[in-house]
Amino acid sequence: MPGGRLTEQDRRQIASGLAAGLDYAEIARRVGRPTSTVTREVARNAGPAGYRADLAQRATRRRARRRIAAAPQSLSEATRGRDDERVREFAEQFAGLMVDSGVPRMAARVLASLFTTDSGSATAAELARQLQVSPASISKAVAYLDGLEVIRRAREGRCERYILDDRVWFEAWSDSAHTTNRWAAAAERGAEIFGVTTPVGARLEHMGLFFARLGRDIVGGPVDIVAGEHALTVIAALVHAAMPLTPEQLAAALDWPLERVISALHDADRHPDLADPVVVCGNEAGAYYVVARTDRLTTAQRRRLAPDGSCSTSSPSWTR
Repeated sequence: MPGGRLTEQDRRQIASGLAAGLDYAEIARRVGRPTSTVTREVARNAGPAGYRADLAQRATRRRARRRIAAAPQSLSEATRGRDDERVREFAEQFAGLMVDSGVPRMAARVLASLFTTDSGSATAAELARQLQVSPASISKAVAYLDGLEVIRRAREGRCERYILDDRVWFEAWSDSAHTTNRWAAAAERGAEIFGVTTPVGARLEHMGLFFARLGRDIVGGPVDIVAGEHALTVIAALVHAAMPLTPEQLAAALDWPLERVISALHDADRHPDLADPVVVCGNEAGAYYVVARTDRLTTAQRRRLAPDGSCSTSSPSWTR
């Protein structure tokens, strides 16, 4: 795969691929980049529904200018006044966790050093002194981290400064969510091919249910207490009504502002475990209703209970 940052042409290809309904893996093949690079690029620039090549290019330039404009501290300045021994001990433990997760040791030590400085940045010379290793070792580790796009480079006179990407955890989360959903989809396809009544099909179906639930947990993220209570109230209203209701009808019945209802529906959709074992569904008329969560039942159980029952989940119109 070619190195370096995504170009404006790359971003136009990504936008075209999303518009054509291609998955990230196929887009990555066409652009000639790792799938994780495309996933992070789309996630940090409004997601697949709102991605625009021109806006993504501008946002990237703004981020680069902000990083270069910052006046970073050296490693010695960033740790001044702290217990150096305790800082080094923590950095090594932090690096050890990353090594256990599969990160090469030197790359993990460099990343831990960047994380444990206030500026989140350092030059190769500073890292070499801090870690007591050769510049060549630092260069190899930096190339690895740069390939993962967890650090950025900025010119500083005749040197390069390596800067920690402050969105690294969000991007890791996004990549994990995408990967988990792909596992779920693959397992579901396998269950259909082998048949859910066979040992292989049943095994794959349970695997798909596990990854589907895990993916929802990753995507949903945290929900605060008030938002959770609003979502539960809307779900209770739909259960009580026992019929599809539009957001406007819910707002009138609950005597709530329309925006609160829309936000509550959005939270109910993003956090399905709030309403477990039911789920909020939408129909083509823009109304919402609740049904049992199908992933609580196997395919055979669903067929025996309600052969024709299904959850019609058309795309919600939270921003109407």
